[in-house]
Amino acid sequence: MTGRYETSDSQWQLIEDIVSPAQSMGRPRKDDRQMLNGTYWALCSGAKLRDLPERYGPWSTVYARLRQYRDDGTFEAVLSWLQLRLRDDGLMDLETWMIDSTAVRATRASGGGGKKGRSEEPLDHALGRSRGGITTKIHLICDRLGWPIAFTLSAGQESDTRYFMPTLEKVHLPGTLGWPRKRCRYIVADKGYDSDELRRYCDRALIKPVITQRKMKRKNRLGLPRGFDKPMYRQRNIVERSFSWLKEFRRFATRYENLARSFYAMVCVACICRCLRADFSYKPRAAWQYSWRYG
Repeated sequence: MTGRYETSDSQWQLIEDIVSPAQSMGRPRKDDRQMLNGTYWALCSGAKLRDLPERYGPWSTVYARLRQYRDDGTFEAVLSWLQLRLRDDGLMDLETWMIDSTAVRATRASGGGGKKGRSEEPLDHALGRSRGGITTKIHLICDRLGWPIAFTLSAGQESDTRYFMPTLEKVHLPGTLGWPRKRCRYIVADKGYDSDELRRYCDRALIKPVITQRKMKRKNRLGLPRGFDKPMYRQRNIVERSFSWLKEFRRFATRYENLARSFYAMVCVACICRCLRADFSYKPRAAWQYSWRYG
């Protein structure tokens, strides 16, 4: 019987080969499943690792393993593997995606990151001032069923349109056959993403944007006004519900980490926990096999 913040046997079998590779020589490692459960406990409870219960082992070992998985890309590899399973089992919609952002408040402790860091660490550590104070913004792309596909981090005051293209460029859905999926047919977003440059980018990528237009005067441009699909736009609440599901994890809803890459790892773990809730034993027909009214 597993605890509240622990992986079940079926979930562990899905990711065991990636998280716990075979060890041929050297000092025996601490149990990888125990270390991962300790990370889940910190993610869900929002408490400090120093307060880690004894059943998860020394907190310093859990922290060291967390840093190792963060730096060597283990978390990203696990998320890619789960997305592959979702895609192959027909549980992921590859036609319609949603994008939105949410600002999470950062604690005082998260502002103590050093200025000297690795090249992939932004200078501002993805921290900025907005109406909520010192915040970090999470830009998320999910499918029509709410499964997370890709995300990026930015400072809280950054606009949504600026990170639309970088977030979409991060999409890399692997498949057992063919090239990885990087684009969809429809992208649904609110009027915060209403931009002529963004719409031209979607035209070049052969994506139909379903985005409401802002109430402002526009110049007559080729392709405007566009046909707006209201029934499809009503499905945009799925990305809002995805944020609600992910914010059940307290380290997703509030930033406690100093470095942006550490908070990125926590967001990635939250997406992994979300994908592990899928019922991989049930395989419905793939989304493209249904006769959509939008197809």
